[in-house]
Amino acid sequence: MTAGSVSAVHDDVKWFIAIAETENLTVAAARAHVSQPTLSRFLVRLEQHLGVALFDRQGRAIVLNRYGQVYLERARRAAAQLEAGRREIDELRMPAQGAVHLAFLHSFGVRLVPDLIRRFRQDNPSARFVLTQDAAATVVRHVVAGDADLAIVSPRPMRTDMAWGSIAEQRLALAVPRDHRFAGRDSIGLAEAADEEFIVMQRGFGMRRIFDELCAAADLTPTIAFESGELTTITGLAGAGLGVGVVPVEDADPHTDVALVPLAGETREIGLTWFRPRPLPDAAGRFRDFVLGGGQAD
Repeated sequence: MTAGSVSAVHDDVKWFIAIAETENLTVAAARAHVSQPTLSRFLVRLEQHLGVALFDRQGRAIVLNRYGQVYLERARRAAAQLEAGRREIDELRMPAQGAVHLAFLHSFGVRLVPDLIRRFRQDNPSARFVLTQDAAATVVRHVVAGDADLAIVSPRPMRTDMAWGSIAEQRLALAVPRDHRFAGRDSIGLAEAADEEFIVMQRGFGMRRIFDELCAAADLTPTIAFESGELTTITGLAGAGLGVGVVPVEDADPHTDVALVPLAGETREIGLTWFRPRPLPDAAGRFRDFVLGGGQAD
């Protein structure tokens, strides 16, 4: 189909809808920005092509009939599809503009978030980011309040009004001193560490909720030696022999005095979340689609 024929199809749809909705050729011609004779000739050709009259003639008046009603319904659908196609092309042609207000956990600021932003801006150089780092519960509150468009968190928020798209999974491990009895093992169950003291994240942090859920599943009541606001503190204190801690393998501080023993079958899910009732701004919507598409530009 040539560009000219595409334009003709669009005009035919637009002109027919104008005639059908006004049932007046003079008014329809003004609405469609064409002359009345042009519109009259178009209608004659269309009815000849379809083999039926789409309007009943009552003197100089025209009234949409049952054939016309069927054709009008399809014409409106065609017009909607053509407009949707135009918008999609505009979105592909024009890089995202405006600011993406993004909140995320502290540990994701080392590699995950910088890498996503860098790759997104390769195709959207005018996109700006307003960033917030905090605990999981806090960044979710930022999104609900509208202070952030999106948040990268773990685990999934426990709210039905928060949408969620999974990004990745990270293996979990028990951080222990290098000379610990568990060091060197291929894997371990958390229940085996029931007699250990634990260094954990403070309440409100995602890893604290994950730790509490793991303890509940293992029927373990942990002894808490220290509550921290940083994952790197957990590995550091574990290396000093002050306790053991549950950390994601990928985000753990590669401390020379620490051994990471994988927790058998345990992972944490990382995802992107946003507030369902509120539409996303253009730039934020594009960043969401980019992230959930595997970090690949369209």
